[in-house]
Amino acid sequence: MPRAMTASDKDLWGRALSMLLLGFICYAFPWSVFAALPTAVLRIQGSNTIGAKLGPALVKGMMEEQGLRAIHQSPGDRENEVHILGLDAEGKAVQVELAAHGSSTGFVALKDGSADLAASSRPIKDAEAHDLAAFGDLRSQHAEQVIAIDGLAIILHPDNPLRALSTAQLAAVFTGEVKTWEELGGKGGAIHLYARDDQSGTFDTFKELVLARQGKSLATSAQRFESNDKLSAAVSGDPQGIGFVGLASINQARALAIADGDSQAMLPETELIATEDYPLSRRLFFYVKPGEQNRWAKALVQFAQSPRGQAIVDKNGFVAQQIQAIKVQAQQDMPPSYRELATNAQRLSVNFRFQEGNANLDNKALRDVQRVLDYLKQTGKLEQKAVLVGFGDPKADPQRAALLSKLRAMAVRRELAKGGVNLREVTGLGDELPVAANTAEEGRIRNRRVEVWVY
Repeated sequence: MPRAMTASDKDLWGRALSMLLLGFICYAFPWSVFAALPTAVLRIQGSNTIGAKLGPALVKGMMEEQGLRAIHQSPGDRENEVHILGLDAEGKAVQVELAAHGSSTGFVALKDGSADLAASSRPIKDAEAHDLAAFGDLRSQHAEQVIAIDGLAIILHPDNPLRALSTAQLAAVFTGEVKTWEELGGKGGAIHLYARDDQSGTFDTFKELVLARQGKSLATSAQRFESNDKLSAAVSGDPQGIGFVGLASINQARALAIADGDSQAMLPETELIATEDYPLSRRLFFYVKPGEQNRWAKALVQFAQSPRGQAIVDKNGFVAQQIQAIKVQAQQDMPPSYRELATNAQRLSVNFRFQEGNANLDNKALRDVQRVLDYLKQTGKLEQKAVLVGFGDPKADPQRAALLSKLRAMAVRRELAKGGVNLREVTGLGDELPVAANTAEEGRIRNRRVEVWVY
């Protein structure tokens, strides 16, 4: 009876297969083509959340669409850096460089000219936009591109029995005020904290959505990581550990349900992240300088927004922006009109949100108008089949809150009407059904939304 393969055997087989593959590539494509790496046609710097998996996958997809062949990836000069190479129709090597050292590094690289495109797992900051103002408005529709939706997952060891926490409890844990699992109603003794590093957009998002709202700072005892996957591996190996990662890096750990303010506790599930209702949902961005002439940068942005690019987003563990209809379970505590929708209609996997301080649709919402139009056309729902429901944050006068929420829905109606949509109803429910706490401006902005329902 043949013996089972040992780890050593598998390693030898792996090396042998790698050598065979290398030999084939050298035979089919002369190695001299790749020996001296060509000047990069596109340089990307920024988020590790994007750069670890999604960025390279989108670049490879874009290269295929551009007709390149023999596309392969090799390590860069430092950890979390890669070169992606392919051959064009004349057999000339084309290279894209990608460095994933944190969102803030992308904006620095845009400014000093060492990158053509910045990948970020958070919106550009005011100071960064000001530093780059000489190149134009980095918050303009063409410069700021939402390529995917992600959710910060709060992760534990799989055996930890805790199931849910509020954002206030999370802040107390990560600032070190709550020191043991027993204080949270669990068990396990001392809590071990794991966090991303200061360059990370993931950390910036956690700091903004959790720590800063409570006026707190991360405990100095937290172990810091540049990589989401390495942080996840550390937590999944530590029964006393807790950390936060992007959705694609939960891996062997287990995610907690999170509540913010009066919202229900929510797991980082695809539908709740797609609508950005999950309290720790966030957007992933590509930023290019306004008027950028690099054709590869423009090609990558266009590909990332395409159905094929969004399929790659989905395949790599993030949430695509393609529109789907979702059945929502009717609940007794819902307003009657909303409960009727939940009973008889389906909700689309998108929320329209607005620029801060006004009723203008934000950059993602402007692109989502076309996505919703395409969906309604494809499903034959342009006439009297769609309902818009507006929501907002509390006002001293409840009637004012209801009016403002309806005005937001009417702003969306105007955009959809340009595409030939005749809506069944437009309504506003004021400050009902919040998805975030109204105690901070970020939460109030998230509550100012318009949902789309279809019959």
